[in-house]
Amino acid sequence: MKFIKVISFLYLLIASTQTFAQDSTASLLSILEKEMEQSKDVTIYTTATFKTTRLINGHSVENVGKGVLDVKVSHRFGNVSEGLYELFGLDKASMRAGFDYGITKNIMIGVGRSTFQKTYDGFIKVKILQQSRGKKNMPITLSYVPTLAIKTIHYEDPKVDNHFSSRLSYSHQLIIGRKFSDKTSLQLMPVFIHQNLVTLARESNDIFAIGIGGRQKLSKRISFNAEYYYVLPATKLNGTSNSLSIGFDIETGGHVFQLHFTNSQGMNERTFIADTKGKWDKGDIYFGFNISRVFTVGKKH
Repeated sequence: MKFIKVISFLYLLIASTQTFAQDSTASLLSILEKEMEQSKDVTIYTTATFKTTRLINGHSVENVGKGVLDVKVSHRFGNVSEGLYELFGLDKASMRAGFDYGITKNIMIGVGRSTFQKTYDGFIKVKILQQSRGKKNMPITLSYVPTLAIKTIHYEDPKVDNHFSSRLSYSHQLIIGRKFSDKTSLQLMPVFIHQNLVTLARESNDIFAIGIGGRQKLSKRISFNAEYYYVLPATKLNGTSNSLSIGFDIETGGHVFQLHFTNSQGMNERTFIADTKGKWDKGDIYFGFNISRVFTVGKKH
């Protein structure tokens, strides 16, 4: 009994010491940050506007750090409305595996391959402006993301004269984000998409859309996310819908799990912005998730 009491006493002593140390560190950091804010000679850059480089389907204003490799695996299951026979869509799935790498703190590149329409995609993300206060006051973070996608699924009619260029599509996107508080962040995403080949002659090869997305932090490790892309009606493809997604980010150590519901099966800009067929009001909802794991590849600074 004495031994147990001694162990219990030591445990409580260590726990209280750690708590005191953590509280002291937090207090010191808070005081230091306030002093930096009061100084006009210091620029304080905003960080962690969003949890990862992806909001749900689309990009966020976040970049991975220089020399950091981000491995992403994304799944979109089948239609929830298919019921118990398909286990509410879990019997079906499309996936994307991607690799993002930070060349500098403001430039990252990425490649990926999706099973949906057997598409390969690549992108560059350049952070042009970063939100800051103090000596340099910048109210927003601004990023530019050009992408290229190659659809490799078999041609619908192999007998006609098909061209490789018909498989290509491009997109250009600006992301304008702002962190309003430790809990709330919003961003706007104007997008231009060009497809070299469309299904119907009357359809436009050029698609214009604007997205809006946000993050509301619920706890230290959990946040609620939402994302919506409105496609201009004059450029909208026949039978498509606007992409709407909601979900949660859950951080666990080096992993970030993103769980969400969306009416989009595709996981690159052309597919989820220009080629979303699902309708929320018809029950065309797909459960999905993204898993992100980062590794330091370059030298630590």
